[in-house]
Amino acid sequence: MNFFPKSAIFLFILALTPTLLLSQTHLNTDGTNLNATRTAVPFLNITPDSRSGALGDAGVALSSNLNDTYWNPAKLAFLENTDGASISYSPWLRQLIPDLSLSYLTYDHVIDNRNAIGVALRYFNYGVIQLYDQGQNAQGTYYPNEYSLNVAWGRKFGDGFSLGLSGGYVHSNLSDTRFSTGTGDASQAGNALFVGFSTYYKSKIKEFGKEGAFSFGINASNIGTKVSYSDNGVKDFLPANLKVGFANTLNLDEYNQFTLTVDLNKLMVPFTRRDASGNQISNDNVSVVAGIFQSFSDAPQGLSQEFQQITYSPGLEYLYNHMFAIRAGYFYQNANFGGANYLTIGLGFKYQLLNLDFSYISAPQQNSPFANTIRFTLAANFGSAIKK
Repeated sequence: MNFFPKSAIFLFILALTPTLLLSQTHLNTDGTNLNATRTAVPFLNITPDSRSGALGDAGVALSSNLNDTYWNPAKLAFLENTDGASISYSPWLRQLIPDLSLSYLTYDHVIDNRNAIGVALRYFNYGVIQLYDQGQNAQGTYYPNEYSLNVAWGRKFGDGFSLGLSGGYVHSNLSDTRFSTGTGDASQAGNALFVGFSTYYKSKIKEFGKEGAFSFGINASNIGTKVSYSDNGVKDFLPANLKVGFANTLNLDEYNQFTLTVDLNKLMVPFTRRDASGNQISNDNVSVVAGIFQSFSDAPQGLSQEFQQITYSPGLEYLYNHMFAIRAGYFYQNANFGGANYLTIGLGFKYQLLNLDFSYISAPQQNSPFANTIRFTLAANFGSAIKK
């Protein structure tokens, strides 16, 4: 017997749709679909921590911190303590569904003066779904969820340059096994393996007669096997992603510091085309590697449309005495490719070896699913300080 969650399935679809915006699903701001790029597990590209969440979702070139397994594994080599852990939590898209949330747990360890490793667990909770049979009789509840486990390594090559490698496993359990795909195949959880490559460079500089630092970072992530939710179903690409960014820090004096950062983000997945009737044509007929290269040149309207797929994340951080931070940023996405534009703000506090950060999304669009989103991050550096 096939089961279905009655009106709850509508809420479940709503839960999935806005999440896809963060992996550059192409939706107009009025909700109409345009040139949608189909990927599995888009939660892999949701910003997990509060510091970057307050900077417009920028972080690939920021100073090293305990969330670099996600942002840029190469930065792990520049951590300032031998051991540290952090936990982040965000009630996600509460404008649509009251019990969606993203949780993120990390642990980092510096092996020696050149090498460091990081481990991260990401868990996305879709809430509770009430199931009904065809006679509308309650059949219990279901808890769809997704999680990923990442392992990363960063190594220094000189005083200001490092490279990083990462790998991981993702599990996506979005439907009860009693569901049918409509083709006779029972639904199942999706699983995939992925890898990533990154680099980081930083250098001391002088600006306006003041000491400062410039840094640059690149992170290619989520490059891995395709995902299917049935034995004979369509295999979707992972949200392979390229982040490029820089950060410029200026020390006004020993107490006051400003950092300006900008990230550019591009989804490395083939463009999903549509037929004359507007039906989506699957983009799964090429290999993962071919799909990555194709993603930079397959927009129907040429180069200008390729640039429209890039998101921009400028952010500004003020740090006082390395203990109190005020942050602000902006996330910009072209209206033809999602239109998820919003302002971000946040605060950070440090007490001895503890850091507490929170961020807030103030979305300009009326009834935006991102409006009033809050993230919390608690981090602890409990290892000894690295000698510089």
